[in-house]
Amino acid sequence: MSDERIPAVAVPTAEHHREPFGIGESSPRISWKTTAPAGWTQQAYQIEATRADGTWRTGWLTSRDSVLVAWPLRPLASREACEVRVRVRGTDQMTSGWSRPLRIETGLLTPADWTARAVSPHEPHRPQRPDAERRPPLLRKEFAVAADVERARLYVTAHGLYEIEINGRRVGDHALAPGWTSYHHRLRYQTHDVTDHLRAGANAIGAWLADGWYRGRLGFGGGHTDLYGDRVALIAQLEIVHRDGTVTVVGTDTSWRAGQGPVLSSGLLDGETYDAREEVPGWSGPGFDDGDWSPVDIVDRDPATLVAPTGPPVRCTEEIAPVLVTAPDTDRLLVDFGQNLVGRVRVTVTGPAGHTVVIRHAEVLQDGELCVRPLRDAASTDRYTLRGGAPETWEPRFTVHGFRYAEITGWHGGDPYRDIVARVHHTDMARTGWFACSDEQVNRLHENIVWSLRGNFVDLPTDCPQRDERLGWTGDIQVFAPTAAFLYDCHGMLASWLRDVAVEQHDDGTVPWYVPEIPGGEQWTPARPGAGWGDVVALTPWDLYRSSGDTALLAAQYESARRWVDLITGLADESGLWNRGYQLGDWLDPFAPPEDPSAGRTDRHLIATAYYAWSLRHVAWTAEVLGREDDRDRYGELARRVRQAFADAYVLPGGLMTSDTQTAYAVALQFDLLPDAASRVAAGQRLAELVAAGGHTIQTGFIGTPLVAPALSTTQHDDTAYALLLQQECPSWLYALKHDATTIWERWDSMLPDGTVNPGEMTSFNHYALGAVAQWLHSTVAGLAMDAPGYRDIVFRPRPGGGLTWASADHESPYGRVAIRWELQEANLTVETTVPTGATGRIEWPDGGVSTLPTGTTTTRRPYPGSGSH
Repeated sequence: MSDERIPAVAVPTAEHHREPFGIGESSPRISWKTTAPAGWTQQAYQIEATRADGTWRTGWLTSRDSVLVAWPLRPLASREACEVRVRVRGTDQMTSGWSRPLRIETGLLTPADWTARAVSPHEPHRPQRPDAERRPPLLRKEFAVAADVERARLYVTAHGLYEIEINGRRVGDHALAPGWTSYHHRLRYQTHDVTDHLRAGANAIGAWLADGWYRGRLGFGGGHTDLYGDRVALIAQLEIVHRDGTVTVVGTDTSWRAGQGPVLSSGLLDGETYDAREEVPGWSGPGFDDGDWSPVDIVDRDPATLVAPTGPPVRCTEEIAPVLVTAPDTDRLLVDFGQNLVGRVRVTVTGPAGHTVVIRHAEVLQDGELCVRPLRDAASTDRYTLRGGAPETWEPRFTVHGFRYAEITGWHGGDPYRDIVARVHHTDMARTGWFACSDEQVNRLHENIVWSLRGNFVDLPTDCPQRDERLGWTGDIQVFAPTAAFLYDCHGMLASWLRDVAVEQHDDGTVPWYVPEIPGGEQWTPARPGAGWGDVVALTPWDLYRSSGDTALLAAQYESARRWVDLITGLADESGLWNRGYQLGDWLDPFAPPEDPSAGRTDRHLIATAYYAWSLRHVAWTAEVLGREDDRDRYGELARRVRQAFADAYVLPGGLMTSDTQTAYAVALQFDLLPDAASRVAAGQRLAELVAAGGHTIQTGFIGTPLVAPALSTTQHDDTAYALLLQQECPSWLYALKHDATTIWERWDSMLPDGTVNPGEMTSFNHYALGAVAQWLHSTVAGLAMDAPGYRDIVFRPRPGGGLTWASADHESPYGRVAIRWELQEANLTVETTVPTGATGRIEWPDGGVSTLPTGTTTTRRPYPGSGSH
């Protein structure tokens, strides 16, 4: 039997990897979570690694740290596997047993490890091709394998998208691999264990390729093709280790052959066309006659640009059946999946050879039909032509769509509720955050925010998943990162994207509006320094550090952040005001005209100067964490100077603002730009007055919306914040629920009160930015917030209001589960909290009292006179 007095250590983790297989770190940092009795404190730890040459164990290392601790042993070599386990000892000398082991395996860590070359189907004449999608090719290679296989690994990537088969069986379950990075600088590869795919004797490996982001059509206004190159290519290196230690390598080279398969065209924006009559039986198995297939060419790819992933791949994470199927006519179905999602439709159909089923997608209906106008130039249409005979099941390989509804033309027979399914795809991050309360509409709002995150975290943080855009907009993730980091472990994914932001940052320090950067018309190309968008390089690394405790992420992005604020210092006037140049301001202020979403009511340069001061402060804080004292002092002093310039220019006597708007006050309060406490009180009061005067409807855009509820709460106006949250008239968070929204909209009125779709060109029903209010739901409504990076110190600060009788939040922190549930009962506020081992916690009560909490789960009750009115 286990002794509950003895601490227990869970399986450790490495870096931010959900699956530490094929990783790119030779000395991965290790984290672990301990369960121990209340009051137990770690005093020391041991790490043990079992490797091919033996077991290595540290001595007892005196430290309370258990999150991202330095690798204490010899660095791992390329392809090296080890098993790591941890045990801990407390200040009471009580020692845990060893944790269960974590298996880690590195990928190819140096360019010299790569012998495979990038290969592409041979094109002898290289004619000038039309600006259209090209038929995706198949590549294959046969090889022999001896019977003594110990293990086999496949290291693989592509110019474009790929799927691999060995001996007729698919390798892995990744979708849209290798993803979208700044391809000229960084191309991710994936590692697969393919030991079980091989057999003694003849074997074959085959690859499907498609245009993807590499050469497919991207962007709005008709888009662009061939942005990274005009040839798809495969890089695959299969390494077979035999029992005697010898290695057989099968890599892409000129011995491979290329042919055509059943995918006639495939594009991320336009969809996929597949003709099952063109299938090639046995093409990825041995013994296939590829004599009429073409040779391949070697194309350029510097192996120094090949990098291992830091986050999980895109996968199918859920399947959703239809909730309603109607038949507008005899040959057509209209399918409602009940949820706006991102992914693909899988169908099982029966019919004669040559019959084609067409699947069109849309987020909403209008007049009972798909409303495709918001898709702009994205066709979002898949076509499947049957081979004939037995039932055929198909879904596209190399595209995804944003949709709730699918129109299926050519449907013949079968039960659509059984034979049609939506398969949800996104980066397969671990869920780490939950929220619930007594108001079901608020719960639905929160669920909509989660679904918008899932739909827009498809390898990179996009702005929308359905129309001809789907770009990594910097401003959207800048405001949403704290919410995202609470809900999902997105640190590895966003760390990768931030590296692309840094390499695509312009020589003068300008941060593109979106990354990867592609042509975007004269408004977006060339990029100009924009407040709130470019500030992602200073603010988002800090947000991720706060949620994870990862100082290495700060260090990796520090130069990028410093270059950004140095650029703005050169653009600001002598006093420190950033009062010139193009700005988006409070983008999508509901009072801005539809044709100019940047024409909000708040002075754009007030916002720009506020962000300049805020980013300077973050760079100073980052420099302090990294031990750069000179930079800390220099940027800290500059931040103080800009703060004073802001106050002199935009704050009137008595704390009012030159822009008398909710956004101006929210920015000044949340960025700490007001000169004194009296000004803060006055600004908070004026903000509450403006919200009330507006009927508690939203009067803020992308910049103001994430800040307005927190600004009200920090100035003791929770009642006004709750009234804002619970408003149901447009514009409001809950208005969309009246129109059956299941995600967060781009515009407050993406659907008008009469049920018609907003006529503006920029209308999306799946944008996460305005869902940044979830962070306020977590930290204020439920009352769960961190007081030190990585949740090492936790503050529970419940603030009941809005008629709610209970609320709860849970977060899987680096130290373990953090949770709160409060409930109003008669004249008492009852709070149940959970503090993990290794962290400290306290409750800050609405009446100003403070309760220090032990680790573990604790229930505390205090009188709450206001409960009778709630």
